[in-house]
Parts: sequence; structure tokens; C-alpha cells
Amino acid sequence: MVSTDRLLAFAALSLLLIVVPGPSVLFVIGRALAHGRRTALTSVAGNTLGAYVLVAAVALGIGPVVERSVPLFTALKLVGAAYLVHLGVRTWRRRGSLRAAFEGAERPGRGGGLRTLGEGFAVGVANPKTMVFFAAVLPQFVDRAQGRVPLQMLLLGLVFNVIALVSDSAWGLVASAARGWFARSPRRLSAVGGIGGLTLIGLGVTVAATGRRN
Repeated sequence: MVSTDRLLAFAALSLLLIVVPGPSVLFVIGRALAHGRRTALTSVAGNTLGAYVLVAAVALGIGPVVERSVPLFTALKLVGAAYLVHLGVRTWRRRGSLRAAFEGAERPGRGGGLRTLGEGFAVGVANPKTMVFFAAVLPQFVDRAQGRVPLQMLLLGLVFNVIALVSDSAWGLVASAARGWFARSPRRLSAVGGIGGLTLIGLGVTVAATGRRN
């Protein structure tokens, strides 16, 4: 299995990548501001599941194919970017009715939790930042002499996702706590809904415009 030294080194590198706000963090913040704590944490869970699918893809040998194929990599990136813009536009358009959403934030309707989980999953599995990290960096920490390479990759990926789960949840909780202040005024609440929507739209545009490869 993976040695302790390799595991700690990978954990340290993962932490450096995760603490720098990227698509996942901005997505969670936008959802927290627009819809509250429960939606933010459910989004984090979905995002983490999506990221672990990328780990499994790398462990099974699919990751390098995606990372080296410019058309496939670009297609996945643009799908993720388009989805973020879609969520942002929807949040912006619904900002005027955000008070009702706020009052029901801890009592989501039937299917709401699954839909939120699915939205987080879609963002996580199409995140170009983690896609490249898992495809290009993760294999470097595997000790092939020890055998069971796929299992080692799955273990390393689990370490990454546990760190990401804790970090993204903290961001979501902080953002949702700040949202409470905005909720005291309908105008401020509408404003924060707009901010959340614009954050997601800006993130989608950023993901689409960066990371292009020749």
C-alpha cells in the first residue's frame, strides 16, 4: 500500500490546492448565499462524490485519456461551465422570491435534496482543476513496486476528498452564516441572491475561458 511519507506528502499538496478558492469553493459559496446552509452542504456532498468519480476514472486508466485528449477535455470543461452559467442565471432570475426560499431552506421540498446533490455532482465531475490534478499528479504518488496500483489511487483520492469535504463545508457554513444578516431585509436578501447568481455565472465564464490547451 501507499507509504506514510507518500500519503502525507500527497495530503499536504492536496491541502495547498484545495485551500485556494477554485470552482468548487466558489460554487458552494454561491449556493450558500442564494439558498442557505442545507443547500450548501448538500452541494458539497454532491461535489465530493463527483470528484471521487474522477479519482475512480484515473484509477481505472481513463483519466490520462481525458487529460491528453484536447477535444474531450475541452468538451467536459465547457459542459461544466455551461451548467454553472445555467445555475447562475436561474438563481439571478429567482432572486426576487428568495425570502420564501430562505424561510424553507431547512425544509426542502420532495426531490429538492436529490436535485441539489445532483447539481453538486455535475459540477464536481466536470471540474477541470481537479480533473487535471488527478490525471497528472495523483499517479506520481503511487508506489508501483507495492502493487495494487488502482487501490493506492483510490486511497489517495479518498484523502483528497476528505480534505475537500471539510474545507468546502467550512466555506459553505461561513457563507450561509453571513446570509442570515442579509435575510433581515428583503432588499438585502434580493441583493445576495443576485450576488450568488452572478458568482456562479462568473465562475462558469472563468472555467470556460481558462485552462485551454494546445
